[in-house]
Amino acid sequence: KYTKFSIFYYWINSLDQKTSIYTRLENVTIPSGEENKTAALSYDHRIMPLENTSSTGTYYCEVKWKDIRKTGKGVFVLARDTGYIDTSYRWDILITLTVLLAVLSITATALLLWKRK
Repeated sequence: KYTKFSIFYYWINSLDQKTSIYTRLENVTIPSGEENKTAALSYDHRIMPLENTSSTGTYYCEVKWKDIRKTGKGVFVLARDTGYIDTSYRWDILITLTVLLAVLSITATALLLWKRK
């Protein structure tokens, strides 16, 4: 009864629209002596690459037997146009400040020496 089942992968966008991604049928053979035992099987499915920012949503996996349907908790994916951008300007600010102070120091020294003569 539980050896034949279907696996559905789908996602739901921000408008609660359900979009099917992938479906597969499984027929698992049970080894001799393993009947009437609980078994857990893993099935991985990768979705790559995300097409655009409209791919943002919650992605689900659902398994369906004849009379039972189980759905996973879902994984929320946020798709962004530009990807990750490092906004740290620490080194830029430090170098700019150091150069500015060096130029001011050299200018002040030159002015003091010029006035002295």
